Amino acid sequence: EARIPQRYEHCDLDAYKPNDESQKRAKIYVQRFLDRYPQIDVGLLFLGTCGVGKTHLAVALLKQVILEKGDGGIFYDFRDLLREIQASWNSVSQTSELDVLRPVLEAKILVLDELGANKPTEWVRDTIAHIINCRYNDKRLTIFTSNYLDTPVKPGEETLTDRIGVRLRSRLYEMCREIEIHGMDFRQEVKKARYRF
Repeated sequence: EARIPQRYEHCDLDAYKPNDESQKRAKIYVQRFLDRYPQIDVGLLFLGTCGVGKTHLAVALLKQVILEKGDGGIFYDFRDLLREIQASWNSVSQTSELDVLRPVLEAKILVLDELGANKPTEWVRDTIAHIINCRYNDKRLTIFTSNYLDTPVKPGEETLTDRIGVRLRSRLYEMCREIEIHGMDFRQEVKKARYRF
């Protein structure tokens, strides 16, 4: 019901093995969030390059809120959510945009993975603005992950602000505690271990 992809079903805090100081801090922030939940009024924004464990931590948090705290929550990859919304205008699908958005807007806690992954068209910006503004106004906790940082690592690299716009980035400062994660790509490490003979 929480839409957690099968690939992430194993994700919990015990399975997250930090290999960098920022990863250790991120894990501590998640544990503190869970310790204080539901007496908490800001979500989390995980920023970092691919494979550092942003989605793992977000899913671990969501699972614990559902299983141990008894609250409902939902996981959405931002790209999949946009596709579902786009498909909803088709009369054959028998759904509407509101049907797709209702659980996203009403979930006690929402994990929105890969924020900024889609090319920032006006429609994409309007859609994410609607989701963020509704959740912000209703004081609902949202956990975001993004591969886009606030400061480019390389010249010419896009930032999160470039992808979602200045207004929405400003809103996220108030809605979320920002956690930047660095370190080696876990997926590359797993691949190396898997093919070691």
